[in-house]
Amino acid sequence: MNKTLTYSLLACCLCLPAACDLAYEPKTGAASEPPQAPSENPAAPLTPAAAAAFVAEAEQRLAELGQHHERMAWVLANFITTDTELLAARTAEDFTAAQVEIAGQAVRFSDVAGLDEDTRRKLDLLRSGIVMPAPADPAKTAEQAEIGARLSGMYGKGEYCRADGDCLALDELENILAASRDPATMLDAWNGWHAVAPPMKNLFARQVELANEGAAELGFADLGTLWRSAYDMDPAQFPAELDRLWAQVSPLYEALHCHVRARLGEVYGNEVVPQDGPIPAHLLGNMWAQSWVNIFDLVAPPDTGPGFDLTAILQERDFDPIGMVKTGEAFYSSLGFAPLPQTFWERSLFVKPADRDVVCHASAWDIDEQDDLRIKMCIEVNAEDFKIIHHELGHNYYQRAYKDLSYLYRTSANDGFHEAVGDTLSLSITPEYLQQIGLLGQVPDASGDLGLLMRQALEKIAFLPFGLLVDQWRWKVFAGEVGPEGYNELWWRLREQYQGVAAPNERPADAFDAGAKYHVPGNVPYTRYFLAHILQFQFHRALCAEAGNQGPIHRCSIYGNAQAGQRLNAMLEMGRSRPWPEALEALTGSAEMDATAILDYFAPLQA
Repeated sequence: MNKTLTYSLLACCLCLPAACDLAYEPKTGAASEPPQAPSENPAAPLTPAAAAAFVAEAEQRLAELGQHHERMAWVLANFITTDTELLAARTAEDFTAAQVEIAGQAVRFSDVAGLDEDTRRKLDLLRSGIVMPAPADPAKTAEQAEIGARLSGMYGKGEYCRADGDCLALDELENILAASRDPATMLDAWNGWHAVAPPMKNLFARQVELANEGAAELGFADLGTLWRSAYDMDPAQFPAELDRLWAQVSPLYEALHCHVRARLGEVYGNEVVPQDGPIPAHLLGNMWAQSWVNIFDLVAPPDTGPGFDLTAILQERDFDPIGMVKTGEAFYSSLGFAPLPQTFWERSLFVKPADRDVVCHASAWDIDEQDDLRIKMCIEVNAEDFKIIHHELGHNYYQRAYKDLSYLYRTSANDGFHEAVGDTLSLSITPEYLQQIGLLGQVPDASGDLGLLMRQALEKIAFLPFGLLVDQWRWKVFAGEVGPEGYNELWWRLREQYQGVAAPNERPADAFDAGAKYHVPGNVPYTRYFLAHILQFQFHRALCAEAGNQGPIHRCSIYGNAQAGQRLNAMLEMGRSRPWPEALEALTGSAEMDATAILDYFAPLQA
């Protein structure tokens, strides 16, 4: 899994994972004792040489602890039990304590004159790279790790049990929202899942207190300030950058929202979908209304069907989960990337087990930060998972591209880049691509483009405000602008403000609806997904130009173009060794994030 993502999961809330190889295997010849802290003599002079030595020791220590932490996270995600929660909590406690200790020491070197650029950058990363910092107090570190493990288990084991005793897991409830057109049935599924969150609220509130205390010890005003400091810019300026990008695309979102609201009013009646207000959240085909693609049949332009059903094609061709992943691998191979290692196929989780609880949320893993790459998802043979596979493999190929860099640079230029890479390749899943790999006999003509673009808009454009608001909510919570009693009111105020989506009924007094979204109890920063939805189109436009595309970019696929693959890989290999604007410029020719590529992509639909 992406380093930042995994550590946020387990390092403090332990949010995600678990499953397979319990034993920690030290490097050959290494002692069995845990790695020691970087040497620190308070009386020693703070010199550039001392700072460089400190950084080198810190990287070695974190790399060794991190591998053990990653394995334990895998175990928790794949075998959710009381025992694995406790084991993972202990591992998270050790890793978080090391991160906090090292970050605190890094602060000592921040004012040393004469530091080389590399050491200065690594000191900044050590200080700001903790997603959920724990206080230095060992008892509080242990408490925070335990809370994280409990939250992870509560989410992973969450289910809705009806009065008749029938219990439904999240994926089953999501399927109801995707397929049903009965408002009462959809409301029952929506309420059922959101009922799993209230028991998490007090734990989450305590976790916020602990993490804020940890952030303060590192010199940050609160946890939100720490998170925003990880973007190679003044954290106070980062919200303005997000506002600039949102302003570029919000008119397109508002047009989509207006169209969808009108169509849903025709289907369900204006008394259910008021035409002068927000859309009820349970009617949009997704548990969090972050994607509207499942209501395509209700809102598609007339006579603009895509001309094919990818889910039906995959099922008719007898695809299985492994075959879908093999197809995704072949895409990357066509760009010049080496095949995935054999261990990927032996150690990944592709199908939901029948005998245990697992976290089915799709994720990509880099267990040893070298070649032990894996994905974990409960694959179903359908078009959505076909795209998700291409996305998750993007993480794996990014992870492998930067594996030869030093430890602190083995991640993406910023966290949005990691998410954007896989999505960029998913944009190349066009009818032309499907024909090239033999899934379509004939490419539909341009008459079907509006349908394809509408489907993409319901997935990509509909997501943008949700991708923005989740951390807007958390930053206010972290800053103390609202306490637990106001969590839910703030959540729905922001959802109406950004998404134009409302709670489908009056919420209970103890509701914690934000906690029904995995990334909140999992403590995964969410702005990365908003940035990824901006960057993927900017990446796609640049790669299509590199591939010599002459047509509209929504029809462009870079499949089979080694030149585009080389340009992409050049950026991937940079990891986080340079500020993200330099990595962005290496791929796109511009050092500024630019949402106009989205407008170019959807121009025919907007017209």
